[in-house]
Amino acid sequence: MVRRARCCCGRTTIAVDGEPRIHGICHCDDCKKRTGSAFGWSAYFLDSQILETSGETSAYRVDGTNPQERFFCQVCGSTLFWKSAAFDKMTGVAGGCFVEPMLPEPGLTLSNESRCAWVSLPDHWQSNL
Repeated sequence: MVRRARCCCGRTTIAVDGEPRIHGICHCDDCKKRTGSAFGWSAYFLDSQILETSGETSAYRVDGTNPQERFFCQVCGSTLFWKSAAFDKMTGVAGGCFVEPMLPEPGLTLSNESRCAWVSLPDHWQSNL
């Protein structure tokens, strides 16, 4: 199955083959800042699953405990995908950007010690602090 993720304006896309190897939400401060929300929804695919990217992206680097290079649309600024030192040979894609078809329900929640107190999640999700 080919899945496509798009930025907000639709000019930048990434196409992936198959299902993500890691699919969950993260409550760390870094993911909160990346999304401007209470958590980040991420899907990680093996680099070999990346079929193509289109549109013009720019990148910036985030250093720290998990260095990353994040790629965003030059027009609307949406962060669409990234490379992370913690996930060698994988590419992370913003879960909310998938449109064809959308991702199923994630099953993993990370960095729960930083979770906003008002966020509740299904009991059947795997939890990893």
